Amino acid sequence: MTATRWSLFGTLAVVGLVCVACGTPAAGPANADDGKAAHDHGGGLADIHHAVCVVHPTKGNQAHGVVLFDEAGGKVTIRAHIEGLEPGSEHAIHIHQYGDARSPDGKSAGGHYNPEGHPHAGPSASKRHAGDLGNLKADQNGVADYELVVDNITIAGSHNPIIGRAIIIHAGADDLKSQPTGAAGARIGIGVIGVANPDVK
Repeated sequence: MTATRWSLFGTLAVVGLVCVACGTPAAGPANADDGKAAHDHGGGLADIHHAVCVVHPTKGNQAHGVVLFDEAGGKVTIRAHIEGLEPGSEHAIHIHQYGDARSPDGKSAGGHYNPEGHPHAGPSASKRHAGDLGNLKADQNGVADYELVVDNITIAGSHNPIIGRAIIIHAGADDLKSQPTGAAGARIGIGVIGVANPDVK
């Protein structure tokens, strides 16, 4: 190999090592939006304080809507708007273990989210599943609006994080005592909890 080729090879090697050492790619991002997204939302999981779950009906059902999660001051406020229910009916709403909506009956989401191993109970019980959110009630139009503030979960923090898990709407009401699920019946709606876009209201 000639001296000129050795010189070129050495220069390229040094550039490559500098890029690796500083953590900067040798080429810029293929899409300018990628760099903006990393800048705007690159704080890591601990900085995620808003989540959203779009609920879709399971096979043969009509339940659908949106559940929002907002974390502040060590508490999470949960707000749900669910449609497609029977007028005047009451339905359990739970966080389930897996954010897996592949099965048509919603069972791929697994059981209630219960990382602390507590018995099933209502949302006012001190020891309950992290996913025990109680019931929502439909109005005369089959629409349910629900709000609950809890302190036993986080969105993406170290204490019972819910990001990537699932919301399940059940066919019946949670009796808040039967083990392990409150005898709430089939799963009529399912959605995966994801990071909310702060620009969408």
